[in-house]
Amino acid sequence: MKKLLALVLALSMMAALVSCGGNNTSSSSTPASSEATTEAPKTTEPTTAEPSTEAPSESEKASESEPAASVMSYDDYVAADLESEVTVECYVQAHQSWWDNKITVYAADEDGAYFLYNMACEEADAEKLVPGTKIRVKGFKAEWSGEVEIADATFEIIEGSYIADPVDLTDVLGTDKEADYMNRFFTAKGLKVEAANDSGAAFLYNWDGSGTQGDDLYFNVSLNDKTFSFTVESYLCGKDTDVYKAVEALKVGDVIDVEGFLYWYNGINPHITSVLPAGQSEPVSEIMSYEEYAAADLEEEVTVECYVQAHQSWWDNKITVYAADKDGAYFLYNMACTEDEAENLTPGTKIIVHGYKSEWSGEVEIIDAEFKFADDETFIAEAMDVTDLLGKDELIDYQNRFVEFKGMTVEASKDADGKEVAFLYNWDGSGEPGSDLYFNVSVNGETYNFCVESYLCDQDTDVYKAVEALNIGDTVDLEGFLYWYNGVNPHITSCTVE
Repeated sequence: MKKLLALVLALSMMAALVSCGGNNTSSSSTPASSEATTEAPKTTEPTTAEPSTEAPSESEKASESEPAASVMSYDDYVAADLESEVTVECYVQAHQSWWDNKITVYAADEDGAYFLYNMACEEADAEKLVPGTKIRVKGFKAEWSGEVEIADATFEIIEGSYIADPVDLTDVLGTDKEADYMNRFFTAKGLKVEAANDSGAAFLYNWDGSGTQGDDLYFNVSLNDKTFSFTVESYLCGKDTDVYKAVEALKVGDVIDVEGFLYWYNGINPHITSVLPAGQSEPVSEIMSYEEYAAADLEEEVTVECYVQAHQSWWDNKITVYAADKDGAYFLYNMACTEDEAENLTPGTKIIVHGYKSEWSGEVEIIDAEFKFADDETFIAEAMDVTDLLGKDELIDYQNRFVEFKGMTVEASKDADGKEVAFLYNWDGSGEPGSDLYFNVSVNGETYNFCVESYLCDQDTDVYKAVEALNIGDTVDLEGFLYWYNGVNPHITSCTVE
């Protein structure tokens, strides 16, 4: 019953950034706290860019006629005085929405990063600023509430492409080294969501809670006893993006991993582009009902909310879980899980699971799954009597449910020597105490093969000992999970001899 499945998932940095950019407008963020400043925040008006087939833009003409200024290295740029003229070559990583012939760009090279605020840009040129595009930028080094940026800038597109990997700043946040990474694309892991205001909200629309859906999102996280204010900049990642929805779904106490750009506003105030449960590699999508899950195609990506009913032994950061909701049941095969998380997956625990619907020898399950703990609501399913459904097509509708069978007669199995026995260690009798137990039972003239899965109920459990004590001809009542293996092959958790 033990099987190995592997599905390698690769996520593209470029795709992640494209999903967050290009559909909002440019702006620096509003204050992170009411004490931060009395200076008015930078504001902009959003518009939507449309493709253009017009003649070369003014910025393109300018690049043809103006001599190139001396290009600085990143170190030269860092050393330059504020208000001095600067010229750098860098690569677009993301951008806020174009508006009024201006665009705000998050850019980088191999040595550092740049924030290009309200850079002059015609609408046709905005369409060309996809992640990785190399540009030569000329403007003035400026500073606003601690954020060092290039203002009054113009640009030209030049040959080259580069996407920066996120730098892990988990151990840098809260130290004097933060400023060395200003504007860099970064990740930080294991952050705890803290209350965003005195009423205990997990996030706010606008820094002071004065906004509505579609405005910037502000949320607080803590690490090493220090708390930080993070932002989803709505002109970078709007309300329809995964990260915006993920922050709206946060709860105080959640532990998360983030990615984003290390923007500054009187201290770090990162513009976040990804929020995931800690250790999870891809976003949790919209939660399905059981009916939607049942109707989903095999290999389709699925997200369900369910309750742990039991689980097999944890190993190698994986765990197999029998789960249910009030409408159906799920088999979560080899779900990613740390050892500490496994300790908390007690019966009744509510979890949100993201993975792929799959099938193996008739068993429908969720594979390559990751999960996060949900709220404190609990649910334990009662056993459903399916004795009369054995041998009928309708039985498969209850796959993976917690079920019971009554008045079953123990039938003979044959061991490797052809001897009739009441049970086998392993399906073919090749095992020993501690292996899975297989035994045959009959009702209404039909015989079925049932299993005690040793990773669920080991040799020290009551059900394991009860099956070892069976005799051919015994009448038994059984409970377990309606697992499937080329037909019904329940994983039995209780065996009572009448």
